[in-house]
Amino acid sequence: MSIAVLEATTTEIPTSDELVARARAMVPALRARADEIEAARKVPDDVVDMFREAGFFRILQPKTHGGWEMNPVVFMRVLGELGRGCCASAWNMMILGVHNWEFGIMDPRAAEDVWGDDDETIIASSYAPTGELTKVEGGWRLRGKWPTSSGSDHGKWAFIGALEKNAHGIPVDRYALLVKREDYEVIDDWFTFGLAGTGSKSVIIKDAFIPEHRAHSMIDYKVDERASNYLFPFSMIFYSSVSAVILGFAQGAIDVFIEQMQVRTDNGSGAATRLSPYVKDRLANAVAKVRSSRARLEHMMAECTAIVERRELVSTEDRIHYMLDMARIGRECEEAVLTLYKCTGARGLFKSNPIQRYLRDTLAAANHITQDADNNAGALGGYLLSGDLPPLMYEKPKQG
Repeated sequence: MSIAVLEATTTEIPTSDELVARARAMVPALRARADEIEAARKVPDDVVDMFREAGFFRILQPKTHGGWEMNPVVFMRVLGELGRGCCASAWNMMILGVHNWEFGIMDPRAAEDVWGDDDETIIASSYAPTGELTKVEGGWRLRGKWPTSSGSDHGKWAFIGALEKNAHGIPVDRYALLVKREDYEVIDDWFTFGLAGTGSKSVIIKDAFIPEHRAHSMIDYKVDERASNYLFPFSMIFYSSVSAVILGFAQGAIDVFIEQMQVRTDNGSGAATRLSPYVKDRLANAVAKVRSSRARLEHMMAECTAIVERRELVSTEDRIHYMLDMARIGRECEEAVLTLYKCTGARGLFKSNPIQRYLRDTLAAANHITQDADNNAGALGGYLLSGDLPPLMYEKPKQG
């Protein structure tokens, strides 16, 4: 899958528009391979290599290790284009690429461990806190099984989520721990109706030692010496990247719907389907949902960028509003694609029609924890009414 636009070297930092154009140029080739990737249940190496050559992994990577240290909104715009082509490939780019931002909030020794010899090393993850974490001298011991590690076939390391508990077994913090590939096993158990091509397999760790410098709290949010692009809250960058790629899925469904309806005719009357008020109404309403969701994401990132560039933290009150803003994107994109799908009739049932894959992949993506509009709405409502915050999300529990 060779594209001339990828000829730029990684020593020159491209503009946001140039990176988005590179992603847009890949859409036809990615769409052509989406069925193949879904059937293989993993994104092939050459697609990941194409993303690497385009510089997408460098967007969020710290400059100290060969990255471009750009505003995260650039990464999100790229994801919004890639998602139009192959949802699984774009999802892998999102998951594997957002980890490079994470090193900007960690002890610099972690980045040196991973990128000291090869600044193109890829990191996978599974943040669900399902394992057992024990504090030991110099670091942590970790064991357990973690599900849904998207793109795990490509990772040489993985960020693994776990809860720190006190002596009474009560959770007091949420950690992400950086684990070497030789310390975990990947289990092929990813058999799903949507996002099948992401290869989101399980990870098993029998017993691994993680030095202190390779772990960070996902809750502790404070100003320090890090660059301003790494002063965004951790959850905001990860959650909004998921929202951004889902916007791409929905736009891809809109693209295909327009292409099909422009040439389709009614089986009974022979009239052009594009003249149907029903078809036009559903298309316009789907577009409105996606456009308003994208505008909300851009607005949130603009507001937060202004805050972090002043070397300030995004307030808890803003963050809890933003969390629902991000989660609503999955909900509204899901509604948009389903709105379009109901116009396709029996044609939409066939696997030869790509719109059913966009629907399945969007439904699967909107089920991601980051897109939980119900619980995030409850959290915001509870905060507005009584000041309550969900545990281990915005702050550590108060001691005593």
